[in-house]
Amino acid sequence: MPLGVAGLFQENQFGFQQGGAPASLWLADSLRQEAPVRPQDWRTRLRDWAEDVELVPDLGQRIGSRTWFRGLATCFGLCATALYLSPGFQPVPGAPGPTLSDAHYDEVRSQMLTPLALGGDSGHRMGATDAVQPLRETPERPQIELSAQVGSSDTLARALSRAGVSSSDVATVTGMVGEDISGGVKPGTRLDIVLGRRASRDRPRPLDHLAFRARLDLGVSMDRLDGVLSIKRVPIRVDATPLRIQGVVGDSIYRSARAAGAPPKAVQAFLRVIAKQVDLGSIAAGDRYDIVTEYRQAETGDVEVGELLYAGLKRARGKAIDMLKWTSNGRTEWFEASGVGERRGVLSAPVAGRMSSGYGMRRHPILGYTRMHAGIDFAARYGSPIYAVTDGVVAYAGRHGGHGNYVRIQHGGGLATGYAHMSRIAAAVGQRVRRGQVIGYVGSTGLSTGPHLHYELYRGGATVNPLSVKFTTTAQLAGRELAAFRAKLAAYQGLAIGPHQRFAQAGDDASADAVVPAARGK
Repeated sequence: MPLGVAGLFQENQFGFQQGGAPASLWLADSLRQEAPVRPQDWRTRLRDWAEDVELVPDLGQRIGSRTWFRGLATCFGLCATALYLSPGFQPVPGAPGPTLSDAHYDEVRSQMLTPLALGGDSGHRMGATDAVQPLRETPERPQIELSAQVGSSDTLARALSRAGVSSSDVATVTGMVGEDISGGVKPGTRLDIVLGRRASRDRPRPLDHLAFRARLDLGVSMDRLDGVLSIKRVPIRVDATPLRIQGVVGDSIYRSARAAGAPPKAVQAFLRVIAKQVDLGSIAAGDRYDIVTEYRQAETGDVEVGELLYAGLKRARGKAIDMLKWTSNGRTEWFEASGVGERRGVLSAPVAGRMSSGYGMRRHPILGYTRMHAGIDFAARYGSPIYAVTDGVVAYAGRHGGHGNYVRIQHGGGLATGYAHMSRIAAAVGQRVRRGQVIGYVGSTGLSTGPHLHYELYRGGATVNPLSVKFTTTAQLAGRELAAFRAKLAAYQGLAIGPHQRFAQAGDDASADAVVPAARGK
């Protein structure tokens, strides 16, 4: 090839046979030259423009810039568009429903939820026709069965009256069961009542049936036969064996006894008795407690918890305590195992009031001269009760010169007390009074300038200063009474621990002294 011609061309040495980067560049150049350019539609161009312009920027950034104002304009535009296209609050017109005829309405109403709530059926039925006539008055139920309960501080008569029983039937019932419920009906007792058909609406329903638990050992059922109420008494066997609970003291003696099954009433009484013998704070873990309380269990499973009978405490360190409740000379108190009773002192004051005058010489406010004041005076309100300071027998009760209305009580051992200027006397000569018993009321009879109590203490018939003498009385059992006391103590200490299961077996017909039959009424 001539040199002139060859200088017009530049040889390309790259082809598809060569690999690597030169081949890639050659292939890309070839494809770019051969691919036709396709025109973009308006949606693509609009999307590309929106991405470049950024119509929805973050309004929290670049505040005040052109981009921020562009985003604010977009926000206002969208809000304006939403408000413009909102449907508003005008009602949307629609086609009215068809009007139901009376027959169709009755048929639809019978299948609504309302008849279900009123006790009607839910089946497909038609409304009432002209053959159905409305009643002039609603018929009454032939009987009304209900249940009532005797409330706290309530009586059987009031409970029956609240349940709708007529006053005449209430009087009949209380008259028939009066002897059976002489101690009152226990609060919470359930009354099953049936009221029968009455002759007219203006008359009360008659009592056809009444059943309730009159006592733990007696059930009562009353029925009306031929217009007359008859009573049926159902005796219930009762096991009166006392309940014995024994255990070891843990963190708390109360919680330990309750966890062992002791009734709360028995535990509280036990703590009161023990507290008079030792400090409750000195009772430590490991000490053993022993509780015996009255416990009556019926064959129906009902129980009654009575008074505490025995309180024992075996201490790891210290003297053991055995306290038994015993009645001696008409007085019930707690005795130690040796037969020694409680120590009883005198009251701090025989009346609620302040001491206004002491014992000794003084100028008499009425007589006007100095004389011996053989007692102490307590200023108190007129009519305040006056109490015996300790047990004794009334030796005098009546008018006594300047003492006015006066009571004198002999306490034994040559000691006596006198109470003067009473407005009214509440004791009689020969009467045995107890410590704290009311024997009269504050007044101003005799030589007195105002309502007060003049209190005297006699030793061997002579007055002494009541504040200078402190005496206590202690009961001591002896002889046959002490033997009976010790036998009872041994019986309680020999009881089995826990409640008895005398009525656990259905075929148990054995009778024992502890089983108390129900009292039969007339």
